[in-house]
Amino acid sequence: MTLVAGIDIGGTKTAAGLVDANGTVLARRTLPTPAADGPAAVVAAAVRAVRELGEPVAAVGVGSAGVVDPAAGRIVSATAALPGWAGTELRRDLEQALGVPVAVDNDVHAHALGEAWLGAAAGHRHVLLVAVGTGIGASLLRDGRVHHGARYVAGHAGHVPVPSAAGVPCTCGGTGHAEAVGSGPALLAAYTRSAPDPASSLAEVSARAAGGEEAALRVLAWGARALGEALGGIVNMTDPELVLVGGGVGNCGPEWWEPLREAFTAELLPPLKGVELRPGSLGGDAAVLGAARLALEVLR
Repeated sequence: MTLVAGIDIGGTKTAAGLVDANGTVLARRTLPTPAADGPAAVVAAAVRAVRELGEPVAAVGVGSAGVVDPAAGRIVSATAALPGWAGTELRRDLEQALGVPVAVDNDVHAHALGEAWLGAAAGHRHVLLVAVGTGIGASLLRDGRVHHGARYVAGHAGHVPVPSAAGVPCTCGGTGHAEAVGSGPALLAAYTRSAPDPASSLAEVSARAAGGEEAALRVLAWGARALGEALGGIVNMTDPELVLVGGGVGNCGPEWWEPLREAFTAELLPPLKGVELRPGSLGGDAAVLGAARLALEVLR
């Protein structure tokens, strides 16, 4: 039986799964990502996670935070969440440590591949996957394959300008982007500014919105509309079969989903009004499974 490992490297945790050719996850291992200790420590954590799965693997696939050149297996650029990660020869380093073929791509692209293989996008060839969490990233699958762009930067949906974010500073240094008001930290910060009783987490804000609190409802709707506007514009450009939303912010419930869908639909061109916007179904396994799919393709 062919077994591969799928790895999801993020700024805070590294998850690995032992996966067979049918996509069954046979074992899981999650370790903290030692980001502050530098790239060598992050690679070592990934190697350890694979070894702790307990079985030899024929290949390894990786979905990593950052902009990735999949042909070279190199990290092109990364945020401060992974200091020094840019320039890491991730495929080379993992192949040397593990002695098996390795495929590398961005973590959101791996997420999309997982959903297209075994999740909510199964059976669809043209899919837009949007991950809404600490930031807002996306992956566009065209005929089942990731569209990377000329510089591997395709998918930065959070940095699409939208009217409802006008003037709001974004983490990229610009202003008025969807991420500036629609990401998890942006929603929590907006609530903290406007609510008399600050919340400790976005989950708490969501719970208050579900209970009818006006400040929480207002903040969630504001961020959701900004994201919906951005996604509608992206769909007008790319014409996918469906749009999937993953990431922690998608757990906010109907108080977030309803304004998101309303703003999204309002932006669509008439021939696209039937494009469905729905949540992914694989949760935390999505990127691991997508990475495993990359590993299986290496063996073909």
